[in-house]
Amino acid sequence: MLSANPAIEISYDYFEVALSLLIALSACYVALDLAQRVTAAHGRARMVWLTGGAVALGVGIWSMHFTAMLALHLAVPMAYHWPTVLVSLLIGILSSSFALFVASRKKMGPADALSGSVIMGVGIAGLHYSGMAAMRLAAAIRYNIVLVGVSIVLAIAFSVAALLLAFDLREETRATVPRKFGSALVMGAAISAMHYTGMAAVTFVRSTASPNLSHAVSISSVGTAGIAVVTLIILGQTMFVSSMDRRSALQTLELAREQAKTELARLSRIGTMTHLTASIAHEINQPITAVVTSISAALRWQATQPPNLDEAREAMVRGMEQANRVSEVIGGIRTLLKKASPELRPIDINAVIQDAVALAGNELLTGAVTVRTELVADIPAVLGDRIQLQQVMLNLIMNAIDAMSMITDRQRELLIKSAKNPDGLLIQVQDSGKGLDVENVERIFEPFFTTKPQGIGMGLWISRLIVEGYGGRLWANPRDPHGAVFQIILPKADNVA
Repeated sequence: MLSANPAIEISYDYFEVALSLLIALSACYVALDLAQRVTAAHGRARMVWLTGGAVALGVGIWSMHFTAMLALHLAVPMAYHWPTVLVSLLIGILSSSFALFVASRKKMGPADALSGSVIMGVGIAGLHYSGMAAMRLAAAIRYNIVLVGVSIVLAIAFSVAALLLAFDLREETRATVPRKFGSALVMGAAISAMHYTGMAAVTFVRSTASPNLSHAVSISSVGTAGIAVVTLIILGQTMFVSSMDRRSALQTLELAREQAKTELARLSRIGTMTHLTASIAHEINQPITAVVTSISAALRWQATQPPNLDEAREAMVRGMEQANRVSEVIGGIRTLLKKASPELRPIDINAVIQDAVALAGNELLTGAVTVRTELVADIPAVLGDRIQLQQVMLNLIMNAIDAMSMITDRQRELLIKSAKNPDGLLIQVQDSGKGLDVENVERIFEPFFTTKPQGIGMGLWISRLIVEGYGGRLWANPRDPHGAVFQIILPKADNVA
């Protein structure tokens, strides 16, 4: 029976209200973070993240609603039917799993967003009103249908915002912490507005009938705080695991990139050496011929009567020097081709330029290219790997030869300079070839972009990676009136950390 004065005055514990808002903000932030992890995961890992994320997010949304309900104080004792409370929790988990699934899909059109928002909004409203149905007290609950409708509309509107924000921020590159926090603030405010609108739709009418307390439990302020603390711990642990997984994924990706970069550099070196086979043979044949000549001379001096041992000894010394030269050339070629980590040490860049010109000697001769070098004698050393820097110079020289291969109306000239620079040292490689198209000046450094019929477009990209790896710069400009100039700036060895 209802009493003559049925309306029960209600009040709120504002600390518990603030606690519910904190949970709402935390849950929404975790939701945005989980959408990223579910999107990034594949196969079984995706299902694990979807399941675990749905549980954590569902607990967060349920806890926000339940803590906000516990903040409501009435003049009559209240208890909660725990099976119904568990049903509301299950609804929260199912709604969260659906939201994460929709937000982590590759595409989400307007129809997907609308239908998903309706299902999710109805689920959140179901969570709220099933939680209300769990209340056991000496009062009847009456609802204002208009406000109930408004709360359901707000739940759907919140779901639209949540899905759109989660979908927009699911990519790691877009989801900065400030953007995620701002989005979580909007979502948290929306879901809280839905809850308190739903609470405003309720009128508690005092009743003289005793409530059915079967399977009901009373929850004190300490219990409310406990629910909030456990929820925040769950959300915090979820964030921690997500952060560790993200860091592990980034480290794996970076390792894969470094391995790919190393392998591409090695393949590029092999490709460069394929073009230099004739030059290598030339480099080796010269000292071998000198060795043979020296040994022949030594034999002749020994065969004279009397034997001229001094001349024979000098001839053998010259032969040994040339044999060592063969060993150096072969060792340099083996190092250039082998798969090894670079050894950073102070390098004389002038010596690197001279070695690269020598290796390309036969190609320069075949291409009828005249080479001039203007190398500053006291140029500072750079900290780097000799083989990698030699590879960069070889790539630039071979490109210059190719660029001048079809030139018939002017001399084919290659000018290589080294000079001091405020940032360290400057290297310039200038040719008189066909030049560069203005629109392609930067594109030539992109992987797989090439203007050569037989090229693969990797040399300049790898050269820039090597130079930038030392803290330097590599760029190109058209040369007036013909050709192109490639410029490199490298920091001095004592400027490199």
